[in-house]
Amino acid sequence: MSSKLRKQFNDHMEFHGLAHHTKRGYIAAMRGLAGHYNLPPDKLTDDQVRAYFRHLLLERKLAWTSCKNYLSGITYFYRHICGREVDDRFGLPPRPRSRKLPAVLSMEEVRRLLANIDNLKHRVILKTIYSAGLRVGEAIRLKPEHIESDPSRMVIRVEQGKGRKDRYTILSENLLAELREYWVEYSPEHWLFPGQKQENHISNVAVSQVLYAAKKKPA
Repeated sequence: MSSKLRKQFNDHMEFHGLAHHTKRGYIAAMRGLAGHYNLPPDKLTDDQVRAYFRHLLLERKLAWTSCKNYLSGITYFYRHICGREVDDRFGLPPRPRSRKLPAVLSMEEVRRLLANIDNLKHRVILKTIYSAGLRVGEAIRLKPEHIESDPSRMVIRVEQGKGRKDRYTILSENLLAELREYWVEYSPEHWLFPGQKQENHISNVAVSQVLYAAKKKPA
């Protein structure tokens, strides 16, 4: 996506008061679409966008919720920047209904998954999610001061989690040791897990991509 088109998109979202994390997610969705075709997104046809969602679901095997996040950003772009509407959600099917319980990884499976990740930052954020029982959206918004490592407390403070409520979760000794190693190497400032730009936290999409890549690697 060209810098001019991106600025137009960002200015529109800014004017209409979209939340910062929403804007970042929408920009990331459009960057992914444009990068897939290596074409400006305003030049793509509806059929090309539909094919992209089939690619996300069938080839990249992204979760339906991740595709829904992409759909929100892409639909917003075409509706408000290009004046285009579609009535079929670009082919994204309804959320699949299932009575199955979500798959829960064993401790050994989690250990093998984390061992597949060479990047320290990526490994530590996934370990924080699994060890502390955090949602991805909670982990990416952690700040250094949320890690309370005093031996008498050993907790992680989660601000504005589900239901916009603050809560505390357990900080294990093992996770604390990795967080300290990560701190020495990265010296994070505002966000514990910053994105490419220090003033922004890592995106939900980026964490999903890290997990997807780790799952694909052989054990």
